[in-house]
Amino acid sequence: MSNILVYELDNKIYINLTNKCTNDCIFCLRNDKDDVKGQELWLDDENSTAQDVIKQLKNFELSDEVIFCGYGEPMLKLEVLKDVAKYLKENYPNIKIRVNTNGHANYVFKRNVVPELKGLVDEFSVSLNGVSSEEYERLSQPKFDGAYEEVKKFIKACSDEGISVVASVVEGYKGQHLDLEKCEQICASLGAKFRAREWIQGGY
Repeated sequence: MSNILVYELDNKIYINLTNKCTNDCIFCLRNDKDDVKGQELWLDDENSTAQDVIKQLKNFELSDEVIFCGYGEPMLKLEVLKDVAKYLKENYPNIKIRVNTNGHANYVFKRNVVPELKGLVDEFSVSLNGVSSEEYERLSQPKFDGAYEEVKKFIKACSDEGISVVASVVEGYKGQHLDLEKCEQICASLGAKFRAREWIQGGY
């Protein structure tokens, strides 16, 4: 256990806000290991504040991009995320801010939170992971019903707000293959760019 809230990977800075998640994806890295390149991302607790994150950020040289992505769903710590993003925008205005998310935030908070992040987040990367709710549920194992439709609605909300959004899928998990052409068509219909991420056993 540790309290690594900020870590570096491939010359990019990542922020690890929480270990909680509304999915239990079968291909999730944390199912196989406790660290990313030796950095333990299991947190001691879930009580970290924006100031805790900012304190750790000051130990890194910030370059071109900061990504909210750790062992859990960063949007579950929405207010902390917003405060840290505001700090970054005020102090490092040229840095791109990306949030990697499962797209469940609007369901969790029972409102469209995307407008609250306009001007703070430059791009959302949203895990689509399937061409149907059945495929999504098999791969992502969400903890509530109707999750796939919520993901698509979130992607559309980002696009409608004019925030760059990339919808991604994990391709090739243990020899399983998705219909990438259909995935790309779904993304286009929602106003999103498409990215297929090749599954790497053991992650990094």
